[in-house]
Amino acid sequence: MTDSAKPTLLVVDGHSLAYRAFFALPVDNFTTKDGQHTNGIYGFLSMLINLIKAEKPTHLAVAFDTSRQSFRTREYAEYKANRSESPSEFKGQIPLLQECLAAMSITVLAKEDFEADDILATLATQGAEQGFQVLVCSGDRDTIQLVNDDVTLLYPNVQGVSQLKRYDREAVIERYGVPPEQYPDIAALVGETSDNLPGVPKVGEKTAVKWLTQFGTLDDLLENADKVTGVVGNNLREHLDDVRRNRTLNRLLTDVELPQGPADLEVQPIDAQAVRDIFARLEFKTLIPRVAELAGIEQQMAAVTSAAAVAAPAAKDLAPAALVEWLDASEGEVGVTIAIEGGLPHRIGFATGDSAVESTWSDEAASALAPWLASEAPKIFSDAKLQVKALRRAGLRLGGLSFDTIVAGWLLRPSFPDKTLAHLVDRYLDEKLPEADPTQLVPETEGATPGQLSWYTLRVTEALRAEMPESVTAVLTDIELPTLLALADMEIAGVAVSHEKLSGFSGELGARAETIAQQAYAAIGREVNLGSPKQLQEVLFEELQLPKTRKTKTGYSTDAAVLADLQEQAPHPFLDILLQHREATKLRQIIESLDTAIGADGRIRTTYVQTGSQTGRLSSTDPNLQNIPVRTEESRRIRAAFEVGAGYETLLTADYSQIEMRIMAHLSEDPGLIEAFNSGEDTHRFVGARVFGVEPADVDAQMRTKVKAMSYGLVYGLSAFGLSKQLRIDQSEAKQLMMEYFARFGAVRDYLRSSVEQARIDGYTETIMGRRRPFPDLASPNRVLRENAERAALNAPIQGSAADIMKVALFRIHDEFRTQQLGSRVLMQIHDELVVEVAPGEWDAAERIVRARMGDAVSLTVPLDVQIGRGADWNEAGH
Repeated sequence: MTDSAKPTLLVVDGHSLAYRAFFALPVDNFTTKDGQHTNGIYGFLSMLINLIKAEKPTHLAVAFDTSRQSFRTREYAEYKANRSESPSEFKGQIPLLQECLAAMSITVLAKEDFEADDILATLATQGAEQGFQVLVCSGDRDTIQLVNDDVTLLYPNVQGVSQLKRYDREAVIERYGVPPEQYPDIAALVGETSDNLPGVPKVGEKTAVKWLTQFGTLDDLLENADKVTGVVGNNLREHLDDVRRNRTLNRLLTDVELPQGPADLEVQPIDAQAVRDIFARLEFKTLIPRVAELAGIEQQMAAVTSAAAVAAPAAKDLAPAALVEWLDASEGEVGVTIAIEGGLPHRIGFATGDSAVESTWSDEAASALAPWLASEAPKIFSDAKLQVKALRRAGLRLGGLSFDTIVAGWLLRPSFPDKTLAHLVDRYLDEKLPEADPTQLVPETEGATPGQLSWYTLRVTEALRAEMPESVTAVLTDIELPTLLALADMEIAGVAVSHEKLSGFSGELGARAETIAQQAYAAIGREVNLGSPKQLQEVLFEELQLPKTRKTKTGYSTDAAVLADLQEQAPHPFLDILLQHREATKLRQIIESLDTAIGADGRIRTTYVQTGSQTGRLSSTDPNLQNIPVRTEESRRIRAAFEVGAGYETLLTADYSQIEMRIMAHLSEDPGLIEAFNSGEDTHRFVGARVFGVEPADVDAQMRTKVKAMSYGLVYGLSAFGLSKQLRIDQSEAKQLMMEYFARFGAVRDYLRSSVEQARIDGYTETIMGRRRPFPDLASPNRVLRENAERAALNAPIQGSAADIMKVALFRIHDEFRTQQLGSRVLMQIHDELVVEVAPGEWDAAERIVRARMGDAVSLTVPLDVQIGRGADWNEAGH
């Protein structure tokens, strides 16, 4: 029988490959809403689906270990004893994986006292004898011994399980220099660290192969051990028992009694309902269609899925007057969706719990709907800001915004926010939102209409509300939704920016970068691409022989932070020049991104990302206004290009002074820190006087710098090592500084400790206003993950509270400008700073509102200090 005519038996090492998949995929990206980690399961199933699709086995089984105990541990108690406990995030994944395999009708085999490898070896041997072409998929090198003319090993690469190396007999000989059946002899001599089997000292793979080639077999080698010369010969003779033990233990059994043989493992039809149920529970939405396609049951799976889903009502197309009549008759909240084309409304849809209506947008529709849209009738949106902006461009305002599913989903899962309504429908309704295929000119299936989208939005809202704690609901309604409306107006307004100033500065930076590049070439005697990591690695670590930096996949790191550390450790003229070139080119890139974003009216319109951080801080994109350097000569020149627009009198800037330290004082209730802020003196000088035991007037600049770094560093979990590095002082001095600080501000130390411990109990941190940030890794046995979570948990309540305060100030200022019918408007929110464009004659009113609303955004035990500046451009208005 030819190989192509033989049936194919695929046997897979379940535990080994699931464990590799666990480490190949980021654990935090694969967590269900119930907190179950699933990265090992997902990676394994994804690999298995690809493998089945590629190899088309006729027979299939997956083998698992039952425990760490087996006949091998009885023979040698130290066997695999060096293996650490499985990470807690991995625990529980194997039973769920086995449940998935059962739903897919794939046989799972395990046997007490034996390892999965023994099951694979038994099935492979039986399969070859019974006329199967056998594929063994395992990450255990011991399975190399199974390879022969009828058995091929599929072995994962170092990246995980996404790529499998095919080992037939020739490939094994090419790689190891011996036939497959002799690979265990190499392992016996060299040892196997992962199995805690020590080999012969100083004997590596090459030596083992040389000996086996010389003597023919391992037994012959051991019988003639006295003929092996040198130190390694002595080592061999001293460790003969170890070699014999290793060879006994790494020999896989081929006669394990199993309930099924190869012929019993024929691929069976999957259970569509069971697959859908377990995959939905694990939130593997993308795997469901892949399994359905693999099994050829797309229609059956679709039927199962649609049967479980509630059918969306057909949306009635109504005339504008009828829409208003329908809205007036509706009770409670109404779902709203505005389809946008060219930045303007195109169609609009509404829904209640059991019906949906919609209409094409027109002047008539705008006129008819304007009063209801502006009213306080409660309205629910998904991704409201884009739609609010479309209404604003059409001359309409929105009132009564009571929920936004995207923002709410982010508040519940700030680490992994869902980006679209479709994602939320998947996660919270366990259904698939009807969507047209964007890659098809004429889609085979129509997507949900605006009315139907509104209906799904209502249903997702109900599911989200069921999970939202009261405090988080308050953050949504009292902070995020009013902020969303203010941001929409800010994005519409934009900010005036001078193309001439930016392009002129860009040209200067280009010339500066070229001059610096010539200096760099002169320093090494040749031209290189200063932006190429590979070429820089050659220059730095081969030509200049500088100390190696952090290892990366492509060599040694050449990023700016690493090179700055390198310059400090091993100063070199080329490094200094390179860092100057990096700074000039980085600044030029920032300027060019700003310059290209200037619109025809001379204004830049950024997009504020409300759901882009875990702490609640806003970010900015297209262009990013938050990556402009702070307090440097270059930053001042960039800010000078941001000008007051035509028809306005001046710019007003306002920011909070030391807001995070003030929040620290409030949360810790430290009397010394509270006194520092209430005294009206320079806070860092006041704290420095306490720490160093001198009068405030005697706190010099160096003392103040140390105390400032300490104060802010504590907020971010800075260690003594980190403080020493930042201040360039000895670690012992940094440790002493921390001890002196805590001796005088003990409540700060107690708060920081207790906040992490409370987060460990609760599983989350909470800001002053109730924003929560989950921290599951505080319970992780992985030290790195746990310590990272501890540092982030220190900072989250403080930085999150600062974000909440700024948002409250922002929307209250925005709203008060409107209620007082002022022409002044907020243009930008950058970090802890607001930029306002002041209309002619409104300075006094604008300043009064800004100072008052920023000052009373929250009630703390210390005052919120607001600094105001005025000028024709952003730099001039700085303070």
